[in-house]
Amino acid sequence: MSELKYTPAGEIEARIVKCQDRLTQLGFDAALITQHTNLFYLSGTSQSSHLFVPASGEPLLMVRKSFQRAKKESPIKDIINIGSIKKIPDVLKKAGFKTSGIIGMELDVIPYNNCLLYQKVFSDYEITDASGLINKLRLIKSPYEIGLLKGACGVIDDVFKETPCMLRQGMTEIELASLFEAGMRRRGYGGNCRMRAFNQDFSFGNITSGKNGAIATYFDGPVGGAGLTPANLPHGAGWKEIGLNEPIYIDYTCVVDGYTADETRMFVIGNLSSNLKDAFMAAMAIQDELVKMAVPGVECGELYEKAVSLAEGFGMAEHFMGMGNERVRFIGHGVGLELDEWPIFAKGVKMKLEPGMTFAIEPKFVFPDGAIGIENTFVMEKDGVEVLTHASQEIVSVS
Repeated sequence: MSELKYTPAGEIEARIVKCQDRLTQLGFDAALITQHTNLFYLSGTSQSSHLFVPASGEPLLMVRKSFQRAKKESPIKDIINIGSIKKIPDVLKKAGFKTSGIIGMELDVIPYNNCLLYQKVFSDYEITDASGLINKLRLIKSPYEIGLLKGACGVIDDVFKETPCMLRQGMTEIELASLFEAGMRRRGYGGNCRMRAFNQDFSFGNITSGKNGAIATYFDGPVGGAGLTPANLPHGAGWKEIGLNEPIYIDYTCVVDGYTADETRMFVIGNLSSNLKDAFMAAMAIQDELVKMAVPGVECGELYEKAVSLAEGFGMAEHFMGMGNERVRFIGHGVGLELDEWPIFAKGVKMKLEPGMTFAIEPKFVFPDGAIGIENTFVMEKDGVEVLTHASQEIVSVS
């Protein structure tokens, strides 16, 4: 990979049309998009901009910085340079757009003080939340997007294949993390995994060994880790040295050309205890059952309930998706431009699976002596799921 990949004009045009159809259905006059992920999805650029999408007509991309890059990256026809958001109403008026009505914005992620400013600037508009509209637009991936996701999955698969050569007794978790991350970076990982949820900062992924796998953190996932400091990202790989016969848990994202693969594999220097091997086999069995269940029309919550029931049947309910009170209450999540997209596989979620959804399923167990489990990335097809991550699922033992 040596050239920047730009989103095709046809892809952007199709997304804009779907957005406008949804705006019309909801009675919105327009949407104003500024959050980088949504901006990239609808315009093809992440430069500092505001994308005005009317319910009908051509969208307008107003760029603060960098204008030249935005013009090169985005196939939007109307792109202008604008210095201040206070100028937007006048720009829209001169462009012939309505100067009042209902305008949708991403109120799930825009900071409160920014919202106050927007309310002041757009005083003639009624600002309402468009976050659900955008999330639903991004829920079903196009063949182009699925192709990009497959590329990201291929990169992380390749690095997992190299991992046994990275391992040695006595190396620290962070040393292993640096080698694993370097393998992805030189293959095109952009270096940032985006999450929509507030305060769920995330970088690359998570490596724990032995008892560090039982250390809980702020992160809304089944496995925590010590991290390097309480100051920022107290999660994942730490200073602990990797020893013999303890689980080495590697759960990493891989973001290539914006799309996020998510994969977990297990390693050990020596051999694992029988109870951890049994837990791993339970995780594999749960994954296999969920894959069989995952067909169009099935509610996401049904997969979670099935996973919990199976974990109870294995006698490991208190260790499933975390340990004790630190357990998380989901079994999978959507992946795409962000790590925490729809669908969510959690209790009571009525959303039904549809072709084009992409997601990760991650049955895992946590014990005092470590974390263990499996995770793969999938795409929903017309007759069931296709797995996109293909590194060996067996526990890899290194002597």
